[in-house]
Amino acid sequence: MDTPVIPLDKRFRGFLPVIIDIETAGFNPKKNALLEIAAVIVELNSNSELEITERYTTHVIPFKNSELDEAALKFNKIDPHHPFRMAIEEKDALHMLFKPIKEAVKRNNCTRAILVGHNPAFDISFLNAAIQRTQIKRSPFHPFSTFDTATLGGLVYQQTVLAKMAQAAGLEWDNEKAHSALYDAEKTAELFCRIVNRWKQLESLDN
Repeated sequence: MDTPVIPLDKRFRGFLPVIIDIETAGFNPKKNALLEIAAVIVELNSNSELEITERYTTHVIPFKNSELDEAALKFNKIDPHHPFRMAIEEKDALHMLFKPIKEAVKRNNCTRAILVGHNPAFDISFLNAAIQRTQIKRSPFHPFSTFDTATLGGLVYQQTVLAKMAQAAGLEWDNEKAHSALYDAEKTAELFCRIVNRWKQLESLDN
């Protein structure tokens, strides 16, 4: 992708927001497998509005000796052993996602990416555990700072559940597609962009 018209380095203190959603086989990042991960990159357009520019997703092979919680698999409707998942090893999945994220960080003159998620403590814990397991030395992400759309949604839309936030914001929501990593990441990204752009409009009223 070409150099953006307006780099994002000044907007978020040198951080590039990257929306991450992770589907897993449980709640313990050290024991339960990471099964699917999606990343959505957002950047400023020529109107200084935040918008989605890139999307990446992959299914992930459960790491060796990982545990699979049946309740979690039933919830996210993922069969880890399905032959058509086209899953790849955890290390390969992270490398696949990190490469375009690092490129986006560089072209926006940013120093690091910052994880944007809906209740992101869950996502960053699994991401950090995967980084540690695979011994990847240079993650583009800040190791603990995040932006939380549940908090932002509570402020702007009086809702904290992703589906209800999307509906309150006037976005389409399909329950059949929910809990797919890419679908949830895209909806989270759309909400994040709307909130940031709405704040920009409010700032202009003060000038």
